[in-house]
Amino acid sequence: MGVRKRTSADSRKEAQKSVAFAKLINVPTSPRKMRLVADMVRGKEAFRALGILKFSNKEAAARLEKLLRSAIANWEQKNDKKAESGELYISTIYVNCAPMLKRLRPAPQGRGYRIRKRSNHVTLIVDTIDNAK
Repeated sequence: MGVRKRTSADSRKEAQKSVAFAKLINVPTSPRKMRLVADMVRGKEAFRALGILKFSNKEAAARLEKLLRSAIANWEQKNDKKAESGELYISTIYVNCAPMLKRLRPAPQGRGYRIRKRSNHVTLIVDTIDNAK
């Protein structure tokens, strides 16, 4: 690796050390359904988002609630203090596609219909409200 790439990689690693995040990988839900829930909490204060997710009737909300609790715990671990209400917010949340499971379903006249079982990856980053301003 060249010097330029190494310095940029080191700077990216240093920036990553101060960021508290959590990842959810290979969730067996379609990305479209997960994005609906992610859009509900994007940019919200962390404990308010927990309330929104707790009382949402979507299946993906339970998975995101657990992921948000993990991100908050990661932030507390990095900063050696407890998170208070109004201090943290969801700075970034995004949902990417994961590999699809491709299956065949029997169809009339000897044919087969293709079934695509989709899955996704979710990344959630929390930050303090002071850093946002």
